[in-house]
Amino acid sequence: MSGGEALEPEGAGACQGEVPSLKEIEQLLNTGRPSCNHVDEVWPNLFLGDLVTAHDRFVLWKMGVTHVLNAAHGTVYSHGGQDFYGATIDYYGVPAHDLPSFDISQFFFSAAQFIHKALSTPGAKILVHCAVGVSRSAALVLAYLMINHHLPLVEAIKAVKEHRWIWPNRGFLKHLRNLDVQLRQKKDC
Repeated sequence: MSGGEALEPEGAGACQGEVPSLKEIEQLLNTGRPSCNHVDEVWPNLFLGDLVTAHDRFVLWKMGVTHVLNAAHGTVYSHGGQDFYGATIDYYGVPAHDLPSFDISQFFFSAAQFIHKALSTPGAKILVHCAVGVSRSAALVLAYLMINHHLPLVEAIKAVKEHRWIWPNRGFLKHLRNLDVQLRQKKDC
């Protein structure tokens, strides 16, 4: 045992042990049946969806969407932007690529802040989307639930999976797992 380990707060080691492995996270994600919906409400007034929904302003109007977070901003899948939505929808674009090598964690806190601000507005509804609504946008929604609602990663996944099948790529899962570790350390378990 090194001297550094002896100085850890009581229970810190046990807390670290609660963070699941990537394989365990992937096994959890692999449960349930794949969703066929273009959009699902995964948290009160928080919708997770695809570009079909995001590009249909009439559907968004019928849903009552007031905010859009596009996790595929600036990519071939993105036609949205503040100009596209006009003055009735607040827009935030995250230029993420659905590649395991892409560092999506750089957008966790800014995306969580945008979602939180939207959901703190009375009567507001937000759509978080990417191309298919299972990887980039799902990773940002999970980060929001972890940061703003203090859910551990596994609980955030379970909450979203009650309403929509998701599958963030392995690189995003590593970033989410790291966020889980950081948030646990921050609140001292």
